[in-house]
Amino acid sequence: MSESNFNNFNHLKIHSQYSICEGAVKIDILKDRAKEFKIKSLGLCDTSNLCGAIEFSEKISKAGTQPIIGTQINFKFEDTTGLLPLYALDETGYKKIIELSSQSYLKNDQMSDPHLNIDHLLELNANGISIFSGTILGLFGKLFEKGKFSEITNLYTNLNKSFNDRFYIEIQRHNDHNELSFEKFNLKQSKNLQVPIIATNEVFYLTKDMHEAHDALVCIGNKTYINEKNRIKFSNQHYF
Repeated sequence: MSESNFNNFNHLKIHSQYSICEGAVKIDILKDRAKEFKIKSLGLCDTSNLCGAIEFSEKISKAGTQPIIGTQINFKFEDTTGLLPLYALDETGYKKIIELSSQSYLKNDQMSDPHLNIDHLLELNANGISIFSGTILGLFGKLFEKGKFSEITNLYTNLNKSFNDRFYIEIQRHNDHNELSFEKFNLKQSKNLQVPIIATNEVFYLTKDMHEAHDALVCIGNKTYINEKNRIKFSNQHYF
């Protein structure tokens, strides 16, 4: 995407420095970029916390850009746990995603990663919240790689009922492993279930030349080494 088209696309999946060992976007620099290109709106989507929400809202607003607050929370379905992105549409929704994020830590023993059962989400009064289906590395991506296609269809159907017109099937094009096959599956799901598609870009850093440094950051977070074959590795397309 050329720089001249920046103001026609709203990034909703920005991971700031508050996404520990995952995001490398500094909010101060992001604010300057938003002001320079007169970007209409930006969405924060840090993983497992909302620590940057206030700073993001205040600084992005001063740049003349509409801040959208979200977060990624781990949800468990049967034996699979993965991330789903949630966004606040109003003050009520903001309070709800704060509560969900807190519960993901408080409702587990100290040895488990923060997460909630998917039933907790399906039974939620979802007013004020929007939810996306997530990435190939998220909950539904993991279920897809396990071949649990009918389970995904059932969950998509139930989420669509719970969130009404605020559930979106998400597609991304970073050239990550299995991303294209997951996209084809999701496009069919969208057509069959009449659930709208939303295209996003998972932003972990601001410029393409930061890819190698971010790759090292991911290794630190996952306690692996760069030369290991079986590790999480992103393409070089996760920039702003």
